[in-house]
Amino acid sequence: MDIPDSRRRGLLFGAALSPFAAPALVSAAQAGDDPQGPPTDQIDLTHAYPFYGPGPQAGIATPPQRHIVYMTFDLTSTDPRDLQILLARWSASIAQMMKGEPISKVDPGRPNAGALDTGEALDLAPASLSVTVGLGPGVFDDRLGLQAFRPKALRPLKHLPGDALLPEISGGDLSLQACADDPQVAYHAVRVLARLAKSTGTAATRWAIMGFGRASAGVGQSTPRNLLGFRDGTRNIVTEQDRAKFVWSDNPGWGAGGSYQVVRKIRMFIESWDTDRVDDQNEVFGRFKVSGAPLTGTHEFDTPDFKAQGPHGPVIPANAHMRLAAHEHHNGLKILRRGYNYTDGINSLGMLDAGLLFLSYQNDPHAFETLQTRLGASDALNEYISHIASGVFFVPPAPPEGSYIGAHMFA
Repeated sequence: MDIPDSRRRGLLFGAALSPFAAPALVSAAQAGDDPQGPPTDQIDLTHAYPFYGPGPQAGIATPPQRHIVYMTFDLTSTDPRDLQILLARWSASIAQMMKGEPISKVDPGRPNAGALDTGEALDLAPASLSVTVGLGPGVFDDRLGLQAFRPKALRPLKHLPGDALLPEISGGDLSLQACADDPQVAYHAVRVLARLAKSTGTAATRWAIMGFGRASAGVGQSTPRNLLGFRDGTRNIVTEQDRAKFVWSDNPGWGAGGSYQVVRKIRMFIESWDTDRVDDQNEVFGRFKVSGAPLTGTHEFDTPDFKAQGPHGPVIPANAHMRLAAHEHHNGLKILRRGYNYTDGINSLGMLDAGLLFLSYQNDPHAFETLQTRLGASDALNEYISHIASGVFFVPPAPPEGSYIGAHMFA
């Protein structure tokens, strides 16, 4: 049966198209066995977030949507005015698309005219689209003369334990994070913006990835599962108090209230994991697979007891992922996680090529380095994962209406 209202996509894609994606509506029983968990996750495809305004860009504190398209770019121009024009055009276009509107006429009215908007999101609702723009360290090197505007903590990440990074899918001068509850809405946004970058001669695509089934929870959301079957992000930042302390930067001037984005593509060795015993999997994470509770508790949100001892040592093993990542063991340090599952089909060996698109926001990339240094050195999970791509970007605050991302750099 042909259903003319294409706003049905969120339910079709979220519940039917991908066998890995979480359902559009989650019952109380499915959401977890802890009373703190919300009874449902609702999707409203008509919902729209604003692009302009005071405060941070959408897509950081925004409750994670169901799908993501993430893309990075290399600068191809050394003229700062080219970057200024691109950021201005991106900002205007993003504002339109986040309202569910095309950036221009899809049919310009002249037989041989090309259209700026590619049209695949026509008749689709906004689907809570957010497009977040990041500026990499290369924007502030000596090519463009913008060194004076470099955010104080922005630099390439240092080499970390466990890194097996592929240069062709790491780094980048610009990043786009498009999240939506309809995958076609997110794809359309990045496709249009990539065309604008190419048409202005300012930037060329470097690497891209499509993610599904959010692997982190925001305010009012149940905790999702990663592709290893465990709840991901139970202890994520959810309060504005923690965001103020750990997420928003204190850069003076134009960067005040921005944040630093770290992206990592983490390949999972699915077949190896699937042959492991569930009790061993529980010890790798330090949590029970089904309930999400710490091994010292009963419910997902129980506070883990890292001092508890069993007959063979700590109940939560010394190399358990949760123990090594816990803020209790990093002087209270926290980061805001915003990850997604991904799949690239199968690899040359006929094995599943899938894993986690890890995204985090923090007020200094050193926070991520601190956590990953310990995880990369001794995490039991390292037997089943590999960090293969990496990048770091500064995400400026949202522009006021009538302005654009990074406008203060060109004043």
